Amino acid sequence: MSKAPDFWWKTGLSAAALLLSPVGWIYGALTGRRMLSKPRGSSSLPVICIGNFVVGGTGKTPFAIELAYRLREEGYRPGFLLRGYGGSEKGPLLVDPQQHDAGRVGDEALLLAPFGPTLVSANRPAGAELAEQQPIDVLLMDDGFQNPALAKDLSLVLVDCSVGFGNGLCLPAGPLRAPAQTQILKTDCLVLVGDGDAASDAVHLAGRKGLPVLHAHLRPQANEALAGRKLFAFAGIGRPGKFFDSLKSLGYEVRKTREFADHHPYSEADVRALLTEAEEHGLQLVTTSKDMARLVTSDGELFHWIASSTTVLEIRMEIDDEDRLMGLIREKLRQRAFRQ
Repeated sequence: MSKAPDFWWKTGLSAAALLLSPVGWIYGALTGRRMLSKPRGSSSLPVICIGNFVVGGTGKTPFAIELAYRLREEGYRPGFLLRGYGGSEKGPLLVDPQQHDAGRVGDEALLLAPFGPTLVSANRPAGAELAEQQPIDVLLMDDGFQNPALAKDLSLVLVDCSVGFGNGLCLPAGPLRAPAQTQILKTDCLVLVGDGDAASDAVHLAGRKGLPVLHAHLRPQANEALAGRKLFAFAGIGRPGKFFDSLKSLGYEVRKTREFADHHPYSEADVRALLTEAEEHGLQLVTTSKDMARLVTSDGELFHWIASSTTVLEIRMEIDDEDRLMGLIREKLRQRAFRQ
């Protein structure tokens, strides 16, 4: 996957966006129509979907992990279902971090697996069927919001307040996966992540539909191993710049940065270049947990070397309106139990 173009995130329409807008209109219309189609299957488990309107990272995986923490505190047994993007496995498969690597199940599955039974499946209903055989009583879908195959009980849609809908166009002219006016029809709750005023269009759409609007923040966790070091930060995530800004917000000295595409499969050449440049300039390598999941499960001496010499900056999602969110979930679960 190539890196998302910068013009997606700029207000106003660039020449490239205008040129691609007819293709984006067709793509958005087709995706929107598919979103509104009737689900092909359902699950005996309550299904909570955590999605976003756009391509790129809004913190879905950290949100899913934080929500799983809270559900367990309330006595539930959450599990995860996802596509396994970046991996070759079509599933359905129960992820075992001791046996499966990122090349097979994707980096996000490896991050979720320590927090509950995690299943990857391109066919969401088939994945849900396998989940029903696990010690799970609430199924959290990390992404899959635009996929209509499996019926959802609650769709929580995250919006990054620093970029919102970007230029407001659909792929490939912009970052939207389908027109926002269509996607809001399948949204049950809007979650604003971070600070800024770029999410005003999303808030307006939610207000017109009477949707609850909650707030959350990604909080980088300080790491003593990085204090006083000159850093070489690299990342292959939706928006690497957010990761670099997080390091700087903690007061760390970031001397060099290197961006890769989201879910980038690191090659030996990539790793050799990172290690060589870090050594030549006396820099400490630092990356994200998603990137480390790919590196640590790759075979070869170079990958073991970079994994052991790179520090991870952990990011945690803080849900500001956690009690209100749990109230919404409890109500949905009560409604589902009543229907059954």
